[in-house]
Amino acid sequence: MSQFQRYIGIDYSGAATPTTSLRGLRVYSATATQSPREVSPPPGRRKRWTRRGIAEWLSRELHEGPPALVGIDHAFSFPLRYFEVHGIPHEWPAFLEDFHHHWATDGDAMSVEFIRRGRGTLRIGDSRWRRMTEIRGRAKSVFHFDVQGSVAKSTHAGLPWLLHLRRQLGQRVHFWPFDGWTPPPDRSVIAEIYPSLSSRNFAVEDRTPDQHDAYSVARWMRETDALEELSAYFHPKLSTAERDQAETEGWILGMH
Repeated sequence: MSQFQRYIGIDYSGAATPTTSLRGLRVYSATATQSPREVSPPPGRRKRWTRRGIAEWLSRELHEGPPALVGIDHAFSFPLRYFEVHGIPHEWPAFLEDFHHHWATDGDAMSVEFIRRGRGTLRIGDSRWRRMTEIRGRAKSVFHFDVQGSVAKSTHAGLPWLLHLRRQLGQRVHFWPFDGWTPPPDRSVIAEIYPSLSSRNFAVEDRTPDQHDAYSVARWMRETDALEELSAYFHPKLSTAERDQAETEGWILGMH
């Protein structure tokens, strides 16, 4: 029996500001009986999503709707080295608050690049620092800016919105794995995903790369849940020490 009733894949973008409509922001949603379909922004002036718009939409959907599994394409935390250098407790909520204090990229007129060259210099990392999940998945560091395939900008843009959702939704949502490796029944889950793990398994058809990434995430989550195999991915094969580290750094859903 499926654990969730809805599957939402989000391909993220850290370009421009939180109120800028972006072609790279894409949302696909699926249910147990419906294949992934693209979700457009609510009716209004904007034809494309903004980061603020996605956060506000997610807040409404997860507050009112049935349990959903949401996969977002950016890192949810930083390497342990960052915590140690900046004296941050090994606690994800403390990290989110500290990051938002220095990188308030959710401000309407703020961009990652503006803060990166300003007050963000007080809380920076080194592109040589990588999380355990990035090393295992051969992904780039969250501090590796200005290179193709980097998630640094989208991560620095997206983290404040995770804090926003946490504040808005409270116990209605389980942020995996920070709130525990086993999500409670009948609760929505938000997890970090890496579209490259699944996108190559599905035909692209007429989708753009951004659309296909969001589509692939929603489809993989839906099909994996239908096979009752999500539990294995919620409990990757990690030693006790590795598990402790991942509870601070985060882990990519879909990676064993």
